[in-house]
Amino acid sequence: MSAQVRLRLLPSARCLFDEPIQVKVAGLRSKQVVTMRARSTDDKGVVFSSMATYRADGNGEINLERDPSLSGSFVGVEPMGLLWSMTADTLHKRFQKTNTLNPHVVKFSVHEEEGEMLAEVTNERFLIKEGISRAPVKEGNLRGVLFTPPGKGPFPAVLDLYTFGGGLSEKRASLLASRGFLVLTVSLYGHDDQPKNIKEIHLDYFEEAINFLRKQEKVGSKGVGIISLSKSGDLALSAASFLPNVEAVVWINGCSANVILPLYYKKKLILPALMFDPKKRIPTESGAIISKYAMHSPLEEENKATLVPIERAKGRFLFVASEDDLNWDSKAYMDEMVERLKHHGKDNFETLSYPGAGHYLEPPYGPYCPSSFHGVAGKPVLWGGEPTTHAAAEVHLWKKIQEFFRTHVSCDTAQAKAKL
Repeated sequence: MSAQVRLRLLPSARCLFDEPIQVKVAGLRSKQVVTMRARSTDDKGVVFSSMATYRADGNGEINLERDPSLSGSFVGVEPMGLLWSMTADTLHKRFQKTNTLNPHVVKFSVHEEEGEMLAEVTNERFLIKEGISRAPVKEGNLRGVLFTPPGKGPFPAVLDLYTFGGGLSEKRASLLASRGFLVLTVSLYGHDDQPKNIKEIHLDYFEEAINFLRKQEKVGSKGVGIISLSKSGDLALSAASFLPNVEAVVWINGCSANVILPLYYKKKLILPALMFDPKKRIPTESGAIISKYAMHSPLEEENKATLVPIERAKGRFLFVASEDDLNWDSKAYMDEMVERLKHHGKDNFETLSYPGAGHYLEPPYGPYCPSSFHGVAGKPVLWGGEPTTHAAAEVHLWKKIQEFFRTHVSCDTAQAKAKL
């Protein structure tokens, strides 16, 4: 370690996971070339790391908001590049942060070109803001976690259907709660006393979740917002189309049809499942497959019954599609839904399209994931996207999601008072 080299994180070394930081180095020699590194271990013990080469200015200083990386995990001026460009030390691993109470800990360091460490600092990136209550939910059939912001409220209510994989994911829900929403995230299967696997999905479960949210004391909305990703996209569409009290839906890289598992409501089949053709999956050298063209077309006559009747929905939609999604053709599904809604004379939607972004659009500044194991495919898949543009899309989208819910999930004090 060098006594005079200082590595600083501003405004603080402790922040929320979705907050940018400024990385600065001082005390280097004029024009000195150094390597900056970032390193972290996820909740599954997988090590993620990144590195970039920088040249100090005439005063021996480096500022990542101003100075370009010359080589390494990324090039050019990327103030948060060391965070999003971190890659796993093992192939096909996605960054897993399941415990929201412990921060994402990242060690930043500066090294001589020969490798000797000159300075090091630890960044603690919290998933939950101080004062937010985290309450496990086990009521009726519901299994999940409720995040409630501090203060009297009222707060807009959001149901987070994170993903179709078994178990529970809290990261997005806790971060949304940290931004002033009352959020319930639920698990479909594989959590607590739920079955390990399921063969069908019942919309009644989501109705239960919506009613549970609406009766929360601090909720100021008549209805709720729903945020989804991938397979849960079509579940969010179905909730908006068949159930009351869904005011706003964020659909991220989903399908326009009900996929993989048949959907029931009040013990009746309401949507059969759109399936895929395993022969249309494309193998790659890395061992991961490209499944983009494997789904049967929902527009073929024999598959039209799987389309979710979104023209029935009263709430608003924010459709988000990554143009380089390799899991399936999200952009084509989005275009189909827009056309269908327009055909029915509806304008209750807005769209966001991200060129160069892949399937997994998450809260910003986490490590970009090129490929990981896919529960349905039973093997690793390529998610698509180019790291720099994908990371920029996540920053842009995260702000848009919050604006959309603030605008379209009604929130008034009278509503909350009526419950007391």
